[in-house]
Amino acid sequence: MMRCPNCRTKDIGKLGVNSYYCWGCYIELTLENGVLHLHQVELDGSLSSLDDLFDEQERREGEAYGH
Repeated sequence: MMRCPNCRTKDIGKLGVNSYYCWGCYIELTLENGVLHLHQVELDGSLSSLDDLFDEQERREGEAYGH
């Protein structure tokens, strides 16, 4: 089961192919080449990247699944 790298919750919903939403901290996660990309949804609906807050190891697919 996927875990959010930001709040560590497992309360993740699927938005589409390789696209997820964390109900714990309200961020969007996109899985690309085994690495999660995190985005904050702004009031106008645009996305702001949160990738710079986490190193790539924290965003790797195995880490997201608790491996």
